[in-house]
Amino acid sequence: MGGEAAAAAEQGRRILVAVDEGDESVQALRWCLGTFVAAARGDTVILLYVRPAPPTYSFLDASAAVGHLFSEEVTAAIDRYSRGVADAVVEKAQKLCTLYGKEEGEGDHEMNVEVKVAVGDARTVICHMADKLGADLLVTGSMATASSRGT
Repeated sequence: MGGEAAAAAEQGRRILVAVDEGDESVQALRWCLGTFVAAARGDTVILLYVRPAPPTYSFLDASAAVGHLFSEEVTAAIDRYSRGVADAVVEKAQKLCTLYGKEEGEGDHEMNVEVKVAVGDARTVICHMADKLGADLLVTGSMATASSRGT
């Protein structure tokens, strides 16, 4: 067991950072980079963006409003837009990680950054991915505004 702990310490921590379009997400990532990331230890930052599931309604679903069934074209357009948002958010987060690495003058110790994009309910997916990816630390922005949106 002692050998495993030493190997884990040598590899560094796996830090999962949930990112989205909000300013709180950017602040959380900056805070994480400035507080926890020690590239010399080989820490890995995993950027996770969770796309909402595409809208689907069944003809048998009584809760679906009449006239709100989506055609395949509309569903495809929504999916393309969702993918575009995910790409933009992840690209911005990766740039922040790159800028942090340059500011810190890390030299030979490049920060390890992984990107994951998943689909589903953000709360559920984030918790699942933290377990699945073996995250040592989970960083999220404030969810204070989410309750006012009904999510």
